[in-house]
Amino acid sequence: MTTNDTDTTNDQPRFTKGAESGNGEAQPAPRTATSYAHDKAKIMARLRRMEGQVRGVQRMVEEDQYCLDVLTQLSAIIAAARQTGLLVLEDHVRGCVLGAEHAQDEIDREELLTELIGAIDRFGRSVG
Repeated sequence: MTTNDTDTTNDQPRFTKGAESGNGEAQPAPRTATSYAHDKAKIMARLRRMEGQVRGVQRMVEEDQYCLDVLTQLSAIIAAARQTGLLVLEDHVRGCVLGAEHAQDEIDREELLTELIGAIDRFGRSVG
């Protein structure tokens, strides 16, 4: 059985392969290290602000506010989510992808690249 650790000497994640699945294929171990630690307060503040905006839109709908006003507020929430996601993605690239060079022997670069491309694709579709 393998585990994921964070290398406490340089705050870079260590990546390991997971155990084999029932079909005999190796499964990557789930990543637990975060590269957004230095932006965590900013991310949390943005998420709390968005939470307040969502509650405000709920109130607007309950009070039968004008449709375009509701849409305007929804657009603001979507833009805030996009900006927050871009910050997390940037931190991921800087910390987990570029920072992974320090642990070169422990990383399957192709797996890391595939994971990054998948994340960009999912994020792009969700905010597109």
